[in-house]
Amino acid sequence: MAAGEGRRLRPLTERWPKPILPIDGRPVIATLIHQLAAEGLGPVTVVTGHLADQIERLLDGLDVRFVRQPEPLGSADAVRRALAEVSQLPAIVTAADSVFRRGDLQRFGDEFALSGAAGAIAYVRARGRAAIRAENGHVLRVVDPAPGNLAPAPVWGLSEEIDLDGIPGPPYELAVAFQRAIDEGKLIAGIEIGRTRHLTEPADLVLENFPYLEPHE
Repeated sequence: MAAGEGRRLRPLTERWPKPILPIDGRPVIATLIHQLAAEGLGPVTVVTGHLADQIERLLDGLDVRFVRQPEPLGSADAVRRALAEVSQLPAIVTAADSVFRRGDLQRFGDEFALSGAAGAIAYVRARGRAAIRAENGHVLRVVDPAPGNLAPAPVWGLSEEIDLDGIPGPPYELAVAFQRAIDEGKLIAGIEIGRTRHLTEPADLVLENFPYLEPHE
């Protein structure tokens, strides 16, 4: 998913789409595409929207397919468009603004396949962030109002059992579709992955490319 406006990164994202901004000096989306290929995950569909031409030019020549999301109508809408055009289920869905630990995406895919669950959500251990509630390897609440130390990561496992239609919106969000599936009694696997790196605010662009500037205690 590479269609978002990256509003919290403005004014940078008024000129450049968030996925082509760098971590470790390399465009985040390029790092992600190469990791997916190295870990045997594909074919890859990139959903573009905001400043789509820049992303598509950057990835020209790589083994990816593009689908446009004309309006920023949410993550579930982006996935619906990909599925309608070129993608197939089951699938792994990920945001294009994060860098993942090597091997984590392949392991997520393997564990999702073995779980037999209707879907899967990745999480990391982090305090002070939006939390999910997971027990015994299953997600009970996609967005838990109570504070916790399990933060959702932008990786989702999707099967035909997850209905993306008829959810309230716009925006139409994957979190709502997955919580509806849980409320219907379907199993959603919770899979822990390692630390992710992502760009959320302008300061992150500095810290993720010049790590020696990060304060240490």
